[in-house]
Amino acid sequence: MRDDGSSEGCAASRTAPMSAAHGLPENVAALTTSVRGWNGVNVNLVEYSCTGRVLVRLDRNEELTRLGAQLEEVGRDHAEPRSAPHIPNPHAYRPRPMWFVPAEMELWGHAAEPSYLKCATISFDGPTLQERLGMSGSPGLIDVPRLRFSDDRLWTLIRLLAEAIHCPDPTAQLYGDSLTAAIASLLFERPREAKGSQAGLSPIQLKDAMNYLEAKLPARVELAALAELAGLSQSHYSRAFKASTGIAPYQWQLLARVKRAKELLLNTNGGLEHIAEATGFSDAVHFGRTFRKVTGTTPAAWRTNMLT
Repeated sequence: MRDDGSSEGCAASRTAPMSAAHGLPENVAALTTSVRGWNGVNVNLVEYSCTGRVLVRLDRNEELTRLGAQLEEVGRDHAEPRSAPHIPNPHAYRPRPMWFVPAEMELWGHAAEPSYLKCATISFDGPTLQERLGMSGSPGLIDVPRLRFSDDRLWTLIRLLAEAIHCPDPTAQLYGDSLTAAIASLLFERPREAKGSQAGLSPIQLKDAMNYLEAKLPARVELAALAELAGLSQSHYSRAFKASTGIAPYQWQLLARVKRAKELLLNTNGGLEHIAEATGFSDAVHFGRTFRKVTGTTPAAWRTNMLT
């Protein structure tokens, strides 16, 4: 459940912890809100610690369309979104519950005996997002309120976005852009024919992508910039890039940074902090963890093995 309004999209996340002294709703002992923006979509992650029944108005800024997912819940009963404070949700509980609320619709959250709730909401202007991503087709969910439904694909995409809110790595930009484009594709685009779904980039488009990504390393890159180079929508571009390379754009960028790190490990005497900085990692710990995840060994062990 989300509390107050929405935030403009931003490249970096913001976290705002609150306690009872800040005038929280009744029986909410503590509240933490984290916000980050990708592709004109605002992602809000909210965690509630509760001591009793909770009834709170959500999304007081109702100018944007909202798609939400309940990620975790601890309590004796299930929390639910409501169209009015004293009208129970008419739809039966389902695992991985979600809700969809068009712009200008009021939304309330209710939980009878919660201890902890963790929810994520993405908010956006439908027509603007559709235009920005170059999408056309049937509106999908976009005009129909749904106070409780399940969709494993959307739920998983929102969870992944929420997990990336605090990620400082430059690759998180392409990663979040790709996730928001995938969400928009499910909301806006008509189902694709199987024949066209595997079409990749042309040789020129692929070469342009490689040159652009290489030139920008290790800096943050937006999916919109890559898609514009190819003259494609972001969702189409993500599918075409993966069809051509076998991996998503953010994965290619990460592997390229690790490759550059290997070159520095072999050809320079730089320490891990220096190499981490040169390849866009926040520090040596972040660099070492990512390097080991990709290669199966630590940077120091890899360097020693290659030089002996």
